[in-house]
Amino acid sequence: MSNPQNPVRNVLYIMCDQLRRDYLSCYGHPHLHTPNIDRLAAAGVRFSRAYTQGTICGPSRMSAYTGRYVSSHQVAWNAVPLPLEELTLGDYLRPHGIRTALVGKTHATANVDALQRLAINPHSAQAEVLNEVGFEAYLRHDGIFPDDPLFDDKRESAPYTHYLREQGFGGRNPWHDWANAAEGENGEILSGWKMRHAHLPARIPEQHSETVYTTNRAIDFIAEQGEKPWCLHLSYIKPHWPYIVPAPYHTLYSTKSILAPVRNASPSDHPVYKAFRQHEESLNFSRDSVRNHVIPTYMGLVKQVDDQLGRLFDFLQSNGRWDDTLIVFTSDHGDFLGDHWLGEKEFLLEQAVGVPLIVRDPRAVADITRGTVDERLAETIDAVPTFLQALGLPSADHRLEGRSLIPLLHGENPAWRQYAISEYDYAFQAPARERLGQPIDRCRMTMVRSERWKYLAYDGFRPQLFDLLNDPQELTDLGADPTYAAVREEHAGYLFEWVRGLKRRTTISHQEIDLRGQRFRYGEPESEKVVQIGVW
Repeated sequence: MSNPQNPVRNVLYIMCDQLRRDYLSCYGHPHLHTPNIDRLAAAGVRFSRAYTQGTICGPSRMSAYTGRYVSSHQVAWNAVPLPLEELTLGDYLRPHGIRTALVGKTHATANVDALQRLAINPHSAQAEVLNEVGFEAYLRHDGIFPDDPLFDDKRESAPYTHYLREQGFGGRNPWHDWANAAEGENGEILSGWKMRHAHLPARIPEQHSETVYTTNRAIDFIAEQGEKPWCLHLSYIKPHWPYIVPAPYHTLYSTKSILAPVRNASPSDHPVYKAFRQHEESLNFSRDSVRNHVIPTYMGLVKQVDDQLGRLFDFLQSNGRWDDTLIVFTSDHGDFLGDHWLGEKEFLLEQAVGVPLIVRDPRAVADITRGTVDERLAETIDAVPTFLQALGLPSADHRLEGRSLIPLLHGENPAWRQYAISEYDYAFQAPARERLGQPIDRCRMTMVRSERWKYLAYDGFRPQLFDLLNDPQELTDLGADPTYAAVREEHAGYLFEWVRGLKRRTTISHQEIDLRGQRFRYGEPESEKVVQIGVW
């Protein structure tokens, strides 16, 4: 395993929300040019087949922060708290003097019940790091809160709310009324929650918008550190809906820039897929008029993020941090945008489950791979072990289920994974669950993505199978075709193998187990033997 003598000093972990990998020019988009993300790819390695472990924010992000699959950390949906015994990135780095901070979104939910059982005040300083899943919340910015009295407390405690008011953007909910709303001809507020307003500019001037504000705070944090080591999770809330963007980004793209939808005129009759196609967001995005209205704005949101990353990268180069910081750029999941007759991101097809992943190691040993594309299967859970190895810190092989990408960045060719896994639990989505008549604990779907095939397993329903070599757009479901029974059986075996390999023994390291095991070896001197009652 690669172990350079000079570990990197800092980590910059950049994550967008709901960003499709094919909406970046370095991943092949012909009209949406992202020169700054491309610039990072030219300086590092672009992974062409990276996968999130969950296709909505909470599960995906908890996998990213723990280095563990959703089935292991148990955060199956949004607003589900992480078990307190799960260790996260900050828990691994803080003991070594590395400040681990957040600027942006985590979608973390405080585990109040567990805190109270342990007699820990959920509002205490002791609970703060647990509530923030291991991060120091330099700026937590989870996105817009609905204009509902139920969210008044959260909205009033949000730093961006106070920032907007300080800049003169007033009202009970300036987050909604300025940053995520347009203005009508008579001055009326047109909510960005309604996609019919997506073509209009947000009321907020661009310099005070969420993406710029978040970038500014990231730059502030890095500037404050000086020569002290740090890990910063810069987590943008865009291009996640509401689909509304400030000028001039709302006019940068038109319907001419929109790619044709990926759709089969005779889609699969799989019952779970059919249930998701009946969701309101899927019905909306199945209309070309909606796609034509929304996608140019989605592209504008991506372009704004790219421009702000250009500012950030220039800053890193100007103050020397470009030369000692490992940079990772990714997304928590994608967005169907009408492909496969779907909206949102819950189903386990490529537009939702495939994410961009670009990694730049600043050290000379990584020069051999700069500007290359790696086609090996990568996963969101690879982030934590990658950071630990890059920083020269001990691993936690008994707990972490991801793999360090450092050997790949350094041109090595280690044995690698045969398949990638992603999971989704639609128990929380009552319309689909009720249509299918499924009990709450039988709503799991799991993706096994091998070199050529994608196998989707369901509780209580037949699997789906796609030949990604001959059908990369996943238009032909082979899940019921008897010709491919052996392929399905092989991938069902992979799924069983994966389940058996999940790491449950997390409170004792492999090294400690080995030390204990040595005491029970035979043949050592009498003085070192342990008396074993009943052995003869």
